[in-house]
Amino acid sequence: MKRLAFHFDPVSPYAYLAFEALPQALEGCSYVVEYRPVLFAGLLRHHGQKGPAEIEPKRAWTFRQVAWRAHELGLPLQTPAQHPFNPLALLRLMLACAPAGGLPNRRVAEAVLHHVWRGGGADANDPARLAELTAALAPQRDPAGDDVKAELRAATEAAVAAGFFGVPTIEVDGRHFWGLDSLPMVAAWLKGDPWFDGPEWAEAGAPRAGVMRAV
Repeated sequence: MKRLAFHFDPVSPYAYLAFEALPQALEGCSYVVEYRPVLFAGLLRHHGQKGPAEIEPKRAWTFRQVAWRAHELGLPLQTPAQHPFNPLALLRLMLACAPAGGLPNRRVAEAVLHHVWRGGGADANDPARLAELTAALAPQRDPAGDDVKAELRAATEAAVAAGFFGVPTIEVDGRHFWGLDSLPMVAAWLKGDPWFDGPEWAEAGAPRAGVMRAV
């Protein structure tokens, strides 16, 4: 049985869609999933990038494409009133639902993702809604505690060190698969597609000479 690490941030609609699509996309495969919250903004900051929702033409296209993918997958999706928003409270809440050094289970991850993307378009950080979600999840630890904050920082730093640049990223057998559209690749890897045993994986990702723009 393969162990998958699903790295995600609830600020990402693609993380929500990939979370929902994962069981069907990997149907017939033998695997278990670890749900690993990371701060997407930390990855962006490390790589000197803006998020797609911070660039207006890209934001408009991203949410049209996300709406289409939700429609295609038969999933409800309501964009929260403010986006992007600061997801720290939700990330820490998920970690606080596990014992020290542990990870949230699928039920916790689902509750938080649904809070954001099935919340009827409400503000994901509305204090009353956050209080209601926290009460429903009954975290084992204080989400604002220093231990929880340190765990989130460490998880994000580990993701940066591993070369992650976006969410969701699925890690399995030391390989990284980024985004909703990578789910068929993950399924192919789990099913032993011989393509992965050939030179194509390494050759496709090999560095190539190119023009570097001054920013």
